[in-house]
Amino acid sequence: MNTSRLIAFAVQPLAIGTLLALGVLAGAAHATTYNPPIRLAASGVEYMSGGIGADEEKLMETVAPRWPATFEFAVKDHQKADFAANVRVSVRDLASGATVLDGVQASGPFMLARLEPGRYEVDATLGGRTLQRTVTLNGTGPVHELFLWPAGTDMASNG
Repeated sequence: MNTSRLIAFAVQPLAIGTLLALGVLAGAAHATTYNPPIRLAASGVEYMSGGIGADEEKLMETVAPRWPATFEFAVKDHQKADFAANVRVSVRDLASGATVLDGVQASGPFMLARLEPGRYEVDATLGGRTLQRTVTLNGTGPVHELFLWPAGTDMASNG
């Protein structure tokens, strides 16, 4: 038997196996990354929420500087804070009085919103407790607002 033919015969299954393994690994890596959808409120304001898991958290932190407003949600837990999800968020434009986000649910600890420059009242509700902030967007850079609930806030009862 020809030596080059023998080598080709032995290497071919190895090459096919390697390609299949790489395809499976690439598919698995692709399956773990998730891009939260950009949603459109009835008012026309775009928003996105997420940040559960290390990959999604990193994605949200990466894209946040491209959005005018970032809201972060957490519950104080003794010496640290735990991320909170399923927060109900309402945003009202203080100049017009119009509600631009009406009780939308943040599916993770971060919510990004494409708000126009102006002053807004933001209500974030978790476990029956509402925190309120006044946020001013001046159009020169993104704003980050942390909503930190006290320890003992019931995160499970917000559904």
